[in-house]
Amino acid sequence: MIQSYHINQKLSRLGGKNDNQSPNTVISVKSNQKQSRRCGMLTVERQAELLEILKREKSATVAALTKRLYASEATVRRDLAALEAQGYLKRVHGGAVIGGAPDREIPYEVRESEQERAKEVMARRAAAFLHKGDVVFLDGSSSAFHMVGPLAETEDVLVVTSGARTALALAERGVRVISTGGQMITRSYSYVGTHAEACIRGMHADVVFFSCRGLSDEGEMTDTSIEENNLRRVMLERARVRILLCDTSKLGKQYIYSLGYRDALDEVISER
Repeated sequence: MIQSYHINQKLSRLGGKNDNQSPNTVISVKSNQKQSRRCGMLTVERQAELLEILKREKSATVAALTKRLYASEATVRRDLAALEAQGYLKRVHGGAVIGGAPDREIPYEVRESEQERAKEVMARRAAAFLHKGDVVFLDGSSSAFHMVGPLAETEDVLVVTSGARTALALAERGVRVISTGGQMITRSYSYVGTHAEACIRGMHADVVFFSCRGLSDEGEMTDTSIEENNLRRVMLERARVRILLCDTSKLGKQYIYSLGYRDALDEVISER
């Protein structure tokens, strides 16, 4: 009996199965062995698995990658930087997308997590431009989405938005809302195209709140989505007051498609 006990203990320490082990114990041992193997990964192996995850799922957050690769956040960020330098992926705030994908392929969840605290501050500051009875345009950006709270606290506003999630959130808060409709960018839940543009052209707004990917040192607003820029341009034409929501991470950056210059705006709001 004593000899059997010592054998079972040794098997348990080595992760081997014995007749006295419960199924839960075996599962736990296998999980620990898997984690141990991943923790001992070479850099090239870890980066290869990271790319496989992105190829399958098109995008991933840093938090999710740290759990799946059993690596620290700093390690994952270093891997992402290295793979981006080789052209395999595009880093975004909070995660990455495969193959340098444009904004239209960046999942809303990733875009929403970018500078979330800054967007909350911007929304509170932008609330000063809201008045009772206003008609408000909102683009499909995650920065504009954060205006839901201030809009819900403003009496008798009507919101017209190209953001599907924004429209739903406003409706849930009891705010009158019109969705532009149109062709949906499925990974960002934003409407674009001629239908959405025609909807906006048939209206006038007191104020428009919108965002873009970059605001250069020369004051040029740019983005990676020409479709979203086209719709924003119509919103700017049909609104009396034009307000850009631009957190400081976007300052000094320039992307492929131009939206115009800040001189044409009434206000640029950041978190600082």
